[in-house]
Amino acid sequence: MSELLQFLMLLKRNKITLILVPVITVIVSYFLVKRLPDSYEAHARIATGLVDKTDQVVTRVRDEQDNQIARKFEGIIQTMLLNRTLDQVSYRLILNDLKGTKDSTWREPSNKLEELTKAEKSKAIALITRKYRAREELLLWNPYEKKLSEIIESMRYDASTLREKLSVYRTGTSDYINVTFEAENPELAAYVINTLCQEVIADNSSKIAGNNKKTISFLQNFMIQKLGTLNERMNILKNYKIQNRVLNLNEQAKSIYGQMADYETRREMAQKDIIAYSAAIKNIDEKFNPADRKYFESALTAINQRIVASKANLKQMNEQYILNGFNPRLKVSLDSTRSILSSQIAEASDKYVYNPMSVKQDLVTQKLGMEITLELAKNSVASIEGELNRLNKKFDGLVPNEAKIQEYETGIDIASKEYIEALQRYNEASLEFSFPVYLKLIERAMPGQIQASKKMVLIILSGVISLTFCVFVFFILFYLDNAIRYPLQLANATDRPVLGYLNILGKDTNLSLTGINSSDGKSISQYKNLVKSIRYELDNELPDPKIIAVTSLADRAGKSPFVMALAWSFSRINKTVLILDGNFDQSDISRLNPDAPLFENYIKTQGNLEGKLGQISVLRNNGGDVSLLEIANEKLIAEKLQALKAEFDIILIETDALTSMNKAKEWINFADRVVTVFSAGRTITDSDRSKIQYLNSLDAKFSGWVLTNTANIPEQAGRIEKPVEA
Repeated sequence: MSELLQFLMLLKRNKITLILVPVITVIVSYFLVKRLPDSYEAHARIATGLVDKTDQVVTRVRDEQDNQIARKFEGIIQTMLLNRTLDQVSYRLILNDLKGTKDSTWREPSNKLEELTKAEKSKAIALITRKYRAREELLLWNPYEKKLSEIIESMRYDASTLREKLSVYRTGTSDYINVTFEAENPELAAYVINTLCQEVIADNSSKIAGNNKKTISFLQNFMIQKLGTLNERMNILKNYKIQNRVLNLNEQAKSIYGQMADYETRREMAQKDIIAYSAAIKNIDEKFNPADRKYFESALTAINQRIVASKANLKQMNEQYILNGFNPRLKVSLDSTRSILSSQIAEASDKYVYNPMSVKQDLVTQKLGMEITLELAKNSVASIEGELNRLNKKFDGLVPNEAKIQEYETGIDIASKEYIEALQRYNEASLEFSFPVYLKLIERAMPGQIQASKKMVLIILSGVISLTFCVFVFFILFYLDNAIRYPLQLANATDRPVLGYLNILGKDTNLSLTGINSSDGKSISQYKNLVKSIRYELDNELPDPKIIAVTSLADRAGKSPFVMALAWSFSRINKTVLILDGNFDQSDISRLNPDAPLFENYIKTQGNLEGKLGQISVLRNNGGDVSLLEIANEKLIAEKLQALKAEFDIILIETDALTSMNKAKEWINFADRVVTVFSAGRTITDSDRSKIQYLNSLDAKFSGWVLTNTANIPEQAGRIEKPVEA
């Protein structure tokens, strides 16, 4: 906080500078900005269609986040500020000036433009027109194009100059982009904005149309490619089916499997019949003895031959029936043959005379029928087995075809999905791009209105900046300044208390013992008041009588005026005061009091000085390169000073500066208290550190410091010490 107060005091001391510099700056700025032209501002507005989609005929639902929309707006804004875009405006402006287009030239031609001949202008018009149509920049490494660029800059049509006065921004979270431009002419401001918007919209529309065309072309080619792939895979499958005679693999497999199941069922039935009839025939045979069997077989030999022939025919018919998949038409022939065989068996039974064993006639008949049925069953099993083997081979032949066809069908399915997806994307893109959304200039720029003058703002700003600069300079000086100017600084630097400070006095100020009472100026009055404050601090430290030695770190620190003023201050409280000029090198007090007795004579004589109440006595010296102990020995000096203490309440001794360390120390040895004077504005050097250490070694004998020659310090009184850190 103390540093802040010191800095504020520094500013107060230099308040004239802080006032004059801004005033001069304001005056100069006034004359500089007086000739500045007025400023006109034009506005335009562009709708983007990114937020407000009411004008779109076909929209697709898109959940776009705010940051995505913001990036798109930022992209459009940055496109408007590109050199490539602003160059188009520059070309239009310079072409108007080169052609001398009426109502489209608003600035006086620059020197570089006026220097062009008619032929050079025609050449420049041709080149700039070509650059404008091709949306190209001027190549600065080409000397001629660089010259044209310099002409554009001289007319202040270049992209950098236009960008300085151009403002492009989005209005809140709306769908609109605002464009503003300032110029010295209202029509120029409107022309620049409208031209810029036209160029941006044209460029954006061209990009959208080009991108849409490329997208449609790509999707169309992609769709055709997928359709070709689908057709190719379908043809491969068709050719494979033709080559492998496959009509409908699933139906064929289903039919074969059904047939195999049917044959399996019939085979099981035939096998059951074989087992059953074999067992029945065996049981019948066991009921006949060998003689009966021999008779039976001899009697039926002729009949059995016809039955065997019929059985062979029946077997053949049964095989045909099975091989033809149990065809119902063959079933009729099979049944007819079976009927013939049954009639032959019946005929054999009628002609058979079974003498004593006629009771077993029915068993013989049953056996014949069973044998025929058993033989047919066995024949059926063999035929069915053969047919099952054929069907299995046929079914096994379908497996490779099934795998290959499934592979082809899977490829066709994938190709079909890809084609459908490509077709869908193509249709969506065709529909969307048929109604594209372009940037739209919904509010054209009109000749701008004159803006509030910025001249006053510039003038005020110049004053504020100059004032700030001055304060900054003073702060730097304050920061780099190590000089002691305030009592607290001195207390902090020396770790000893400051008894007070004294203001600086003019060179013509009379501080002699007679003049100090007659002077009543403001500065001397302040000086005397401050001395009284120091007197109070010293008077309370030690009871009278006392010897106070006044010294300094260097010469010309203001010891003599302080000693005389302090003596005057003590005399004001009715004390007998003696001033002893102990500064042999600079005897200022002796020169001011030439009629005073000599200290050297006082030491050598037997007499003594008598003090008078409320008066000041002086002992001067002869000066010269001499010290106290060179005048007399220490014992004598101590006796003489003790005699003076008996006559005077206060003895003030001005000693040499501590630059003559031995001379000052000789006086300090005889003093009760020591006060050191420090001149404000002086820095504490490295050589001063040893002197300060000596003073601090005096402990309580060293009362403190007095800061002299101060300026612009608010009048205050009292002892100041270094703050104790917590």
